[in-house]
Amino acid sequence: MNRLKDATSPYLLQHADNPVHWFEWGPEAFEEARRRDVPLLVSVGYSACHWCHVMAHESFEDDGTAALMNEHFVNVKVDREERPDVDAVYMAATQAMTGHGGWPMTVFATPEGHPFYTGTYFPRPQFQRLLVGVSNAWHNDREAVLTQGSKIVEALNERTAFPTGPAPTAETLDQAVRSLAESFDPVRGGFGGAPKFPPSMVLEFLLRHGGPDALRMAERTLEAMARGGIYDQLAGGFARYSVDSGWVVPHFEKMLYDNALLLRVYAHWWRSTGSVLGRRVALETADWLLSEMRTPEGGFASALDADSEGVEGKFYAWTPEELREVLGPDDGDWAVGLFEVTGTFEHGTSVLQLLDDPDDPARFERVRTALLRARSRRVRPGRDDKVVAAWNGLAVAALAEAGALFDRPDLVAAAREAAVLLDGLHLDGDRLLRTSRDGRAGGNAGVLEDYADLAEGLLALYAVTGEVRWFRRAGTLLDTVLDRFADGSGGFFDTADDAERLFQRPQDPTDNAAPSGQFAAAGALLSYAALTGSARHREAAEAALGTVSVLAPQHARFAGWGLAVAQAAVTGPVEVAVVGPAGDPATAALHRAALLSAVPGLVVAVGEPGSSGVPLLESRGLVDGSPAAYVCRGFTCRMPVTTPAALRAELGGAVRTP
Repeated sequence: MNRLKDATSPYLLQHADNPVHWFEWGPEAFEEARRRDVPLLVSVGYSACHWCHVMAHESFEDDGTAALMNEHFVNVKVDREERPDVDAVYMAATQAMTGHGGWPMTVFATPEGHPFYTGTYFPRPQFQRLLVGVSNAWHNDREAVLTQGSKIVEALNERTAFPTGPAPTAETLDQAVRSLAESFDPVRGGFGGAPKFPPSMVLEFLLRHGGPDALRMAERTLEAMARGGIYDQLAGGFARYSVDSGWVVPHFEKMLYDNALLLRVYAHWWRSTGSVLGRRVALETADWLLSEMRTPEGGFASALDADSEGVEGKFYAWTPEELREVLGPDDGDWAVGLFEVTGTFEHGTSVLQLLDDPDDPARFERVRTALLRARSRRVRPGRDDKVVAAWNGLAVAALAEAGALFDRPDLVAAAREAAVLLDGLHLDGDRLLRTSRDGRAGGNAGVLEDYADLAEGLLALYAVTGEVRWFRRAGTLLDTVLDRFADGSGGFFDTADDAERLFQRPQDPTDNAAPSGQFAAAGALLSYAALTGSARHREAAEAALGTVSVLAPQHARFAGWGLAVAQAAVTGPVEVAVVGPAGDPATAALHRAALLSAVPGLVVAVGEPGSSGVPLLESRGLVDGSPAAYVCRGFTCRMPVTTPAALRAELGGAVRTP
C-alpha cells in the first residue's frame, strides 16, 4: 500500500496516488526491508522539480514499473526540502559514484541505508531494466553488493574535514574580487557560461566590498538579470535559473530562497548607488512575495512549480498573436517589440524581456495590467505551500530591510508576522522544527541553516523594529548552534549532535542555492557579537570564516555569503546605537539614517535609554535630553551625534535618501 496520504509534504502528496507502495523516510521502511530481505529504493526530489514530474509520469504512475518496484524493493520517497540531511548524504554518494548529481535522485541502498548504486533521472525502459538488474544482483551476488555499499560509506566517512585557514583579511577579499573577475561575463553579466544561476550571495559581497571592479560586476549582473527572461516582467519575482548564458530562457520554477536573497541584494543595490532599477525590482519582488507566496498563517510558501497543465513555462510564455489578441493591434505590436517576443522559448513562444525602459510609462502600465489580467485566467503553476524555517528567515530579513529602506510598513509587518509564526509554531524551547504546513508543524528537526538563517532574519527584524524579543530569540538559536552543531575544529556540522544518525553526518561549508549553514551561522554570530560584545560569538564567527580564506583564491563563487560576512568582519562591523524615546520623530530620523547606511554589515540597535536589554545600548543615553546615535566598533564609541546629517558624516557619507 502507498503510505503517503498522511504526509505533510506537498511533494510526497503528489505521489500519494501512485501504484508504487511508497514509504516515508523512517524506521518502518528500514524494518520492512530487513523483514523482506530486499534493498531500499530511495527516490529524492522536490515539488517544483520538472524532471521529478517527468519521471513520476513515466514510471511511478505506470502500473508495470510500479509492480517491479513493489516486488523487488521497499520504496522510499523523500522531499529534499524537508530532509536536507538525507538529501546531502545521498547526493555526496551519487556525485562520488557518477561524477554528477541532480534531481530526481535515485538511490539503491541496503536495509541499513548504505547506498550501493545511484543515479538521477532514468527513462522508463532504462529504469525497468535497472530494477531487474539490481534485484538480480542483490539475490545472486549479494556479497559484491554489500562490499560496494561498505566501500562507498567507508570512503565518504574517511574524507577529511574541509580545509580551513586563518580569518580572512582585506587582502583575502581583494583576492576574491580578482578571482571572480576571471570568470565574469562582461557582456551578459554573471559568472561562467550556461546554465546561469543568480549569484545572490556573491553580489552581496561585491556590493559590500565596493571599488570599481566589484561594483562593475555587481551592477552588470543585477541589470542583466532584471531585464532578462529570468525575471517575471509582469508580476515580479525571479525564476530558478537561466538555461542560456544571457538570462533569456529560465527554468521556470520560482523558489522562496532565491527571491528572498535577490530582494535583499536589489534593495542593497539601491542603498549603495541609488539605482532606480534596483528600487523597482526590489519592490516588485517584495510585492510578488506578498501576493503569491504568503500563506494564510503568515509564513511564506517554498516554491511555485515550473509546469502548468504538464507543460514547462506555459503560464509565462506568449506568442505575438496572443499579445495582439489581448491588447489589440497597436498595443500588441508595441508589446511584441518591447518584450522581445521573437520565439525565444518553444513552439514559437517567448518569455518576456525588458531590455530597455519603456518610452511611454503610462502605456506600459496599461499593457502590463492587461497582460496580467489575461494571464490570471491561465492555469496557474502548483504551489508548494510548506513553510521552511531557513527560507522564511531569509524572507524576514529581506522584507524587514526593504520595508525600512523604502518606507513600506506593510513589508515590515509581513516580516514580523512570519517571525511570529516561526516563533510560535516552529520553536520548542531552544529547538527548532524545519517545516510546517497549514498551521501544523512537521516532525523534522531543524538543520544548521534553519537556526542560522532564522537568527539572521530575527536580528534584521530587531534592527528595523527595535523589538527586543527578536534579539533575545536570535541569541537562543545561536546558543543552540554553538552547543549542538560545532565540529570542534572551528566549523559546524549541518545536523545537531542529537539528530537522526545517518551513515554520514553531513557537513558542507560552501554556498549552494542559498548560504551554507556555516556561513549563515558566521554572519548571525558576528552580528550578535556586535550587539552584545560576546567574545564567544565573535570567536566562533571568525573560526567559521577560516574556510573563506581557502576558497577565496580560486573558488570565490562558492563562498559568496562567507565573503560578505568576512567583509563585515574586516570593517568591524560598525555598530550604531540609537537611543531615544519610541515614537519620537528625532529618534526615528536617526534610526532611519543608520538603516540607510551602506557600511558593510552595519549593526543597528535602537531603544530607550536603560530599558532595552541589548548590551550595545547600555550606558548610552540622551544628549541634553535629545535622542542620540553612537557609532562604535567593538563597543568603543565615538562622541554621540544628534542629527541625521552628523550621523551620516560619522558613517562616512554614502547614505542615500529616498
